[in-house]
Amino acid sequence: RISHFSLNRNPAPTFTPIFTNPPPCSLPTSATLSPSAFPPRSWRNLGIEDPLFRCFRRRRGGRVFLSGAMEVDESSPSSLLSSPSSLSSDSIDLNFLPFLRREPKSEPASPEHGPLPPPLPLPLPPQATAAIAVAFAAPTTPDLSSPEVLTPLQSLPPNPDEDALFAEYCRLASLYLLSAGAGAIVPAPTPEAAAPAAVQPGSGSAAKKRRPRSSELVRVSSLSVRDQIYFRDLVRRARITFESLRGLLLKDDERAEALGLAGVIGLGSVDRRRVRADLRAAALMADRDLWLNRDRRIVGPIPGIAVGDAFFFRMELCVLGLHGQVQAGIDYLSAGQSASGEPIATSIIVSGGYEDDDDRGDVLVYTGHGGRDPNLHKHCVDQKLEGGNLALERSMAYGIEIRVIRAVKSKRSPVGKVYFYDGLYKVVDYWLDRGKAGFGVYKYKMIRIEGQEPMGSVNYRAAEHLKVDALSMRPTGYLSFDISMGREIMPVALYNDVDDDRDPLLFEYLARPIFPSSAVQGKFAEGGGGCGCIENCSIGCYCAERNGGEFAYDKAGVLLRGKPLLYECGPYCQCPPSCPNRVSQKGLKNRLEVFRSRETGWGVRSLDLIKSGTFICEFSGIVLTHQQSEIVAASGDCLVHPNRFPSRWLDWGDISDVYPEYVAPNHPATTDLNFSIDVSRARNVACYFSHSCSPNVFIQFVLFDHYNVSYPHLMIFALENIPPLRELSIDYGMIDEWVGKLTM
Repeated sequence: RISHFSLNRNPAPTFTPIFTNPPPCSLPTSATLSPSAFPPRSWRNLGIEDPLFRCFRRRRGGRVFLSGAMEVDESSPSSLLSSPSSLSSDSIDLNFLPFLRREPKSEPASPEHGPLPPPLPLPLPPQATAAIAVAFAAPTTPDLSSPEVLTPLQSLPPNPDEDALFAEYCRLASLYLLSAGAGAIVPAPTPEAAAPAAVQPGSGSAAKKRRPRSSELVRVSSLSVRDQIYFRDLVRRARITFESLRGLLLKDDERAEALGLAGVIGLGSVDRRRVRADLRAAALMADRDLWLNRDRRIVGPIPGIAVGDAFFFRMELCVLGLHGQVQAGIDYLSAGQSASGEPIATSIIVSGGYEDDDDRGDVLVYTGHGGRDPNLHKHCVDQKLEGGNLALERSMAYGIEIRVIRAVKSKRSPVGKVYFYDGLYKVVDYWLDRGKAGFGVYKYKMIRIEGQEPMGSVNYRAAEHLKVDALSMRPTGYLSFDISMGREIMPVALYNDVDDDRDPLLFEYLARPIFPSSAVQGKFAEGGGGCGCIENCSIGCYCAERNGGEFAYDKAGVLLRGKPLLYECGPYCQCPPSCPNRVSQKGLKNRLEVFRSRETGWGVRSLDLIKSGTFICEFSGIVLTHQQSEIVAASGDCLVHPNRFPSRWLDWGDISDVYPEYVAPNHPATTDLNFSIDVSRARNVACYFSHSCSPNVFIQFVLFDHYNVSYPHLMIFALENIPPLRELSIDYGMIDEWVGKLTM
């Protein structure tokens, strides 16, 4: 039974089950079943499919005994394999009949993706160990003369053929239990497991047993605005944890490599270069049960994930529950887990690895998985309608939408590609075709559901084209291709296709703020001046000590974690301009565009893909002292107060969910910021950022050209991956008239 979206918008989200379990079997244990109760296909399934539900027959006096003490009369001339016209399926109890169990088949491993590091094996309790030992014991002939056995099956005299058949059943059942995993046997806690686990120094809380994915299919039917913000923040926190862990692990790898340590902590002598940081970060989150949407399998949109969102790692998709397969392109619920007994597909990844794919955006012809040689990456055998291929066909039959994630090559990605969530598609047709390699491949025609936000992959390609030839895509609407007039390293365009407003052209553009001389005079060499490094700065230099003994950025210039105040190398430092501690002072690195919006007035978007933690721009204007601010505010000018911005820097780098002993940095400390920035006459692109309670950028205070902690620079960093053409938003904190003046 399929449940569609509800038209009523409830204040709280509703999770609607896709399939419900059939009613329990109402047949008595000694019922005599008519042959017409089973169609031929179901009878064949009854005998050969699932080992755990396999029924065994014993012939005695023209009657066939089934497991469960049910018997079928075979003396009738009509056979169970009679024509389908004489059979009826209306009386079949689906709870009694077994279904075909199909397990996922993984696709060939790609070079940049590796398996998730396995968790340590957990000891089983004595009770479970004893039970499993009995079930997994070598198949032996059961004692049919035992007085405890009273069923008709065991009351017969021993028969070598029947004993061998029953021994085979025991063997197959043990194999099934071994393959079923935690879903079949849930061990009770043992004294060893209940005892306090030893925690290594710096390892955080004790690792938990990884929770398996739920087999319950649900759809989110309604979300209020408050729910949307909540889930967005929940997803953002998980992504920040993942990225912060990955960055810190890379930093530790750099330090270990400098010390000549090649092994990975916890993995013995395994070379740390062969265990990627994203895999280790995901494993740490899995051990702490921090993967999202594990308690239910969501069909359709994932709460907190918007169409167009960008991801740099496959493991991040798994952590968020957007796509649960590390390597396979089709994520689905297997037949053994599904309540309907059929596999159901929920998402696919279009990576461009199959030569028979035909991707035209809204219409996609997707090639099924399997049949490829892992070394040649070409088809070498015909594909089969099983696993994920069968799941896509079943999703088409039930009308279940499929989440589509596209992989696009990008130089800005650490792995050379970026994954965009492009929304929901419906499978409308499928067929078996002869592929370009000469082997049979299953093809699925998918059509994108209308009314969704633009696809992230389409916006990415459009933005790349705009950077090369903007007028060919937008012949009208541009008011200026660079409102900075060359003051910024990258041009800042001005675009308006909504109305005739041209206000941004009336302001003087300031790439850097103008500080009052009384605030910075004599502050350049305060505290001993800069570092004396001849080459790039390293741990132990003077600037590192200013930052609490560490540098704030990695080799790529990504902020590792937010702090109350950051010190970058300045004009009194001897290190070269290539020093990794010189980041925000270098100005824009992305192509920004000020545009007119019907919803927010003036806004800002990027033509480049912005990675989380990277610098975007500075909030610039004329800096006023506290006394000057009071005078100017009386005249009604537009002032920005830095002390009103929330401390969003606390979120970036927060790994307390994994390491509870983590403490947010409190050094270097800053004083009360009583100054303001006047943007009523001169400003830069940052003044057009829209306000949001769930922003995608944050303010980080930085010092580099002077060391007066009362007057830091307001540097803006990305709080999440920001895809091209998505509006940049910031949390201004206390909302009043001055915010409206910025965006009007």
